[in-house]
Amino acid sequence: MSEYRIASRYSKSLIDLAVEKNQLEDIKADMELFSKVCEENRDFVLMLNNPILESLRKAAIIKKVFKGKVQEMTSLFFDIVSRKHRESVLPEMAKVFKQLYNEHKGIITAEVTTTFKLDDSLRSEVIKIVKEISNKEVELNEKVDEALIGGFLIRVGDKQIDETIQSKLNDLRRELTQNQYIKQI
Repeated sequence: MSEYRIASRYSKSLIDLAVEKNQLEDIKADMELFSKVCEENRDFVLMLNNPILESLRKAAIIKKVFKGKVQEMTSLFFDIVSRKHRESVLPEMAKVFKQLYNEHKGIITAEVTTTFKLDDSLRSEVIKIVKEISNKEVELNEKVDEALIGGFLIRVGDKQIDETIQSKLNDLRRELTQNQYIKQI
């Protein structure tokens, strides 16, 4: 079974239980903490993926790392996942949980790429544009890419608004390379 399918099944169960127990926000914070630990500590992720290390040992390490930092339900979830020998899928489970949380709350993730860091007024303008397009709450991820020359690029799901100078120059180049004086058949 693919890693994504495993992660989505476990994450779906966790989010359903969190909604039922009215702990959705707490569990979301726990899963974000787990994702942050995975992003900042490569050794932790390597430990989760290590086939030589037994599941009981991995469960003990996870319990030590997150003791007192996560809800009891999250701790029990980590324990169940470890007993099923699925520790290596935990980072993917945290990502899928965030996607399911956003879907449950009606939040859409948008990515804006510019040549400079956005200030508050530009950030609010981008959020406003995305809200108009999607009719949902917006979670904005910002990227800085100085290779764009200027302008901005907004990605929302599979849609894209490309107002970069590089794309305008490419459009102009394409238009100029077409010979306007030869009759098109």
